[in-house]
Amino acid sequence: MTQAFDIIIVGAGMVGAALANGLGQQGITVGLIDKAEPSDFDADASPDIRVSALSAGSERYLQSLGAWRRIQAMRATPYRRLAVWDETPHPLSRLLPGSLTEVEFSAADLGASHLGHIVENSITQNALWQTLQDEPNVTLITGQGLKALTQNAERATITLDDGTELSAQLIVGADGAMSRVRELAGIGVTRDQYEQQAMVMSVRYLGQPEDITWQGFYPSGPRAFLPLHNAGEQHPGETWGSLVWYDSPARLAELKAMDNSTLMAEIHRAFPARLPPLTHIDAKASFPIARQHAKHYFLNRVVLAGDSAHTINPLAGQGVNLGFQDAQCLQGLLKEARRSGDDLAGERWLALYEKQRRPANRRMMLAMDLFYHLFSNAIPPVHLARNLGLGAARALPFARNGVARYAMGLDEELPAVVRQITSRIPGLNQL
Repeated sequence: MTQAFDIIIVGAGMVGAALANGLGQQGITVGLIDKAEPSDFDADASPDIRVSALSAGSERYLQSLGAWRRIQAMRATPYRRLAVWDETPHPLSRLLPGSLTEVEFSAADLGASHLGHIVENSITQNALWQTLQDEPNVTLITGQGLKALTQNAERATITLDDGTELSAQLIVGADGAMSRVRELAGIGVTRDQYEQQAMVMSVRYLGQPEDITWQGFYPSGPRAFLPLHNAGEQHPGETWGSLVWYDSPARLAELKAMDNSTLMAEIHRAFPARLPPLTHIDAKASFPIARQHAKHYFLNRVVLAGDSAHTINPLAGQGVNLGFQDAQCLQGLLKEARRSGDDLAGERWLALYEKQRRPANRRMMLAMDLFYHLFSNAIPPVHLARNLGLGAARALPFARNGVARYAMGLDEELPAVVRQITSRIPGLNQL
C-alpha cells in the first residue's frame, strides 16, 4: 500500500527539517525522509566540528518555527563584530593615507545587539527535530534512502530502499550537494571545483568566549577564527573555538598528517597574533569546496532547496542561511498555493519560487567568488586593488553597513554601489 502525503521532503538536515516544520504548522501533511538521525545533545561532549554562522534572518525564521529557544537551551555563541583584512599589504599602499588593509563590521554600527550566532550544525538540526516531535502533520521516516522516483499528471511516487512506496503532490529535494532527488528528476547542474580546500579544526583556547569572528586573507587562501562556547567545568578557564584554514590539497594533507603538537606549532606560525592562546586541538577534517548551481530549481513535481539547488564558497558561512531563505520562501508560496486551492506542484508557484530565489542565491555566489579570486593571489595590481577596496569599505560606512545588513538577512538587496560593481562582472548569468 502506498502512503500518501501532500508533500514529501527527502533530506532531514537543517534545511529539510526547517521546511517540514514550517509546512506542518500550516496544516500541510509532510513525509520527511532521511537515512540517519542526529544523536542526542550532550552538554559535556566536544563541539561538532561542523558549525555555521547563523544570520539574524535565520534566527528570526527559526524563532517562527519554535526551534530557536531549543537551540539557546543547548548552546549558541553570539558574535557582535566581524573583521576582514589582508595579511600581505601591497608596498604602494603605504603611500596612501590611513590603514587600507582591514575593515570591521560591528553590530553597534547597525543598531543591533549582534551580527549573528555561531551554532554547531548538529545542534540546529537537533532543535528542529525536537520541534518536529510536536508536529502531528509531519511523519519522520529514518534509516531509508531513495531508490526510485516516478511522476504522472497528478502525483509523484518515491520508492525507498526497503521497497516502501510514498506518494505526494510535490517532492522536495533537500538532500544535499550530491542530491539523489535531483539525479532521479533529471535536473542537471553546473559545477566548478576550486583549487583550494578547507580544513576545519575544533580547538580550545584560554579565556572567555570572544565576540568577534575574523578572517585574514593570504595568497594561499583565507584563515579564519570563530568563537564558540565556554568549555565548562571539565576545562576551567577555557573556551571552544573553530579554526578554518584554506590551502592547496597537498598542503592540507601535510597538516592533517601532523600530530597535534606539531600542528599547534604550525598554527601559531601561520595564524595572526590576534589568535587567542590555544591549548588543545580536539578534531580536524578537510573537504573540497565547489560552486554548484542546479540548472533548474524545479521540474514537473520536484523542487530543490538548500545545497541540492546550490553550493557556494564557504568563505562567510552563508550556505545554510541561503538554504533557510529557500525554505522560508517555498513555505510561504506553498501556503498561498494551498489557500488558492491549487496543485502544490503548480508551475505558477514553483516558477515564482525560482524567480525569487535564483537571483538572490546567484548574487551571494558571485560575492563569495569575488572574494575568493580577489584575495587568493599575490598579483600586484589585484593586490593593490583589494587593499584599496578594503580602504573604500572603511571610508564608505553606508556601503559597508549595507553589505552587513544584507548578509544578516535584514535587507533583501545589496547596496546599489555593490550591485553596480558585480553587474559588470562577466559570467553572472551563467551561475
